[in-house]
Amino acid sequence: MQSARRIVVKVGSSLVTNEGRGVDAEAVGNWCRQMAQLAGEGREVVMVSSGAIAEGMKRLGWTVRPKEIHELQAAAAVGQMGLAQIYESKLREYGMRSAQVLLTHADLADRERYLNARSTLLTLLSHAVIPVINENDTVVNDEIKFGDNDTLGALVANLVDADVLIILTDQRGLYSADPRKDPNARFIDEARAGAPELEQMAGGAGSAVGRGGMITKILAAKRAAGSGASTVIAFGREPDVLLRLAAGEAIGTALMASTQKLAARKQWMADHLQLRGAVVVDDGAARKVREEGKSLLPIGVTDVQGEFHRGDVIAVLSASGVELARGLANYGSSEARLIARKPSAEFEKMLGFTGEPEMIHRDNLVLT
Repeated sequence: MQSARRIVVKVGSSLVTNEGRGVDAEAVGNWCRQMAQLAGEGREVVMVSSGAIAEGMKRLGWTVRPKEIHELQAAAAVGQMGLAQIYESKLREYGMRSAQVLLTHADLADRERYLNARSTLLTLLSHAVIPVINENDTVVNDEIKFGDNDTLGALVANLVDADVLIILTDQRGLYSADPRKDPNARFIDEARAGAPELEQMAGGAGSAVGRGGMITKILAAKRAAGSGASTVIAFGREPDVLLRLAAGEAIGTALMASTQKLAARKQWMADHLQLRGAVVVDDGAARKVREEGKSLLPIGVTDVQGEFHRGDVIAVLSASGVELARGLANYGSSEARLIARKPSAEFEKMLGFTGEPEMIHRDNLVLT
């Protein structure tokens, strides 16, 4: 945590809404104050916040969580207004700008939407804006019925290449068994994310307000570890919990990723992505990609092969046809043909808009 520069914080419904009573302005204000202080230290922070449905229930006067999808969607639509408002006002109070981002799992499964979401979030962070992310519960039903924001937090950690995922909950952390039932339950201070025994330790949902439980947090940590991010599960009402974690204090349960962040991302790209096309590059671009670890710029592209879309995986070929690398294309094949051999200053004239300066960003490029 002390060396973490990019942090994703996820807070659960029971914490945000004070066990379903409505958005807890004091609690949200405390987290916002801590996030602002972390940002002041040069760290980048993303907040993944539950609570829209619970806040909507309170505003609508509902005391029992409905089961009908359209009622859940209505509650989410009403509650999202209050959730966004409180985060915006509290972060502004501490001198920070905020942005609301609503995502679904489908946004992160589709490669083009994945790149769009990633570009937006990284741009917000570069402008010292704290994104507040929630699932777009008003338009999807799978996530309301089966989903949870622990999983979304892990997906966001992967999306922005976070160093650490902090899951704030109404529990102290992970125990070897349910401490309410087993007096011999042992608290787990640290373990390896993804260890099979952790899933056996975790029980079901622990709150009537949210849809998650310790098991979803264990699985989220496993998912985050796949991109090299470690996870901390801690009690959200612990005083200055974020600041103390960032200072290196041992609070809650630390689930450590066994693979370094960059290596994990590169391995994921090499193993799981199917080629859709290719670009041929000149010797200068090949040298920058292979020897200097640079991004691939369109000016170094001499030919575009195949038909592909933004977000598809393409190969980078040398002039002799040898595969040098592969990665996620920032432009489709038709656009790539227009901007090949062109500097970024001419993109707007050629395309009618200004996109990323890279054909493939180095973070989305793996050598082969």
